[in-house]
Amino acid sequence: MASLQANGIQIEYDEFGSAEGRPLLLIMGLGAQMTLWDEEFCAMLADRHHRVIRFDNRDVGLSTKFEQAGVPDVAEVVRALQNQETTRAPYLLSDMADDAAGVLDALGIESAHIVGASLGGMIAQTFAIDHPQRARSLTSIMSTTGHPELPPATPEALAVLTTPPTTNRAENIERAVTASRVIGSSGFPRDEARIRERAGRSFDRSFYPQGTARQMAAVVASGSRREALGELRIPALVIHGSVDPLVSPEAGLDTHAAIPGAELLLIEGMGHDLPPGTWPQITNAITKLTQQAA
Repeated sequence: MASLQANGIQIEYDEFGSAEGRPLLLIMGLGAQMTLWDEEFCAMLADRHHRVIRFDNRDVGLSTKFEQAGVPDVAEVVRALQNQETTRAPYLLSDMADDAAGVLDALGIESAHIVGASLGGMIAQTFAIDHPQRARSLTSIMSTTGHPELPPATPEALAVLTTPPTTNRAENIERAVTASRVIGSSGFPRDEARIRERAGRSFDRSFYPQGTARQMAAVVASGSRREALGELRIPALVIHGSVDPLVSPEAGLDTHAAIPGAELLLIEGMGHDLPPGTWPQITNAITKLTQQAA
């Protein structure tokens, strides 16, 4: 792993595959470090002739933290979301998309295939809207247009999202296991030992819930992308789980409908995570898209 300067901040990143491969930028979700793009998943994409780049978003992992911006009231942010109201935020999804563009700048990459999961899907969509000439294709995974009339998360899933973490390592590991039982993929095997190990590594690498609150505010403050997505003219793929309780399947269908010519992959039994059992379908679908868009 290494760091670079992008959009005026420091961003941690790493790469998989040959520099001659099709550039593929992976953007992770809310409060999630780039390491949640599993190394084996990245290797599968690299083996399919991609130059895979993953990075820590601002306010998470080892990238720049926006401590001077203060911490939003998460309850107020959630209330604004539920009431279809806007809220103030120290930065917007457009700023995070500019960070992603800055990563490409720093690496000397003119354009890339953009892939985002959850919040990362929102950033990827914003990247394609704001930087259309730099997006060779767009893959939006378990994400949403942000349209306010879409079904909300289930109460149980929302509780997972908003329950405050503790500073205790062991308790946060168990919290990750509990979260996986609520929002994870019921149609695929759940490896709780693997979940605990990953949660421990994430905690040790960077425990920073304040950044998650600011990222959440950015989502609400940025509003809907549905109309702007209708202006896209790039190859696109929407991937969603059929049993996602956090970002409803309807949100995936709405994203698919919003982007002209987009393809849809609805994975039966997939929730709001990326279990290994989904990787062959996802990597094959992404590869098909990038080959066609190359």
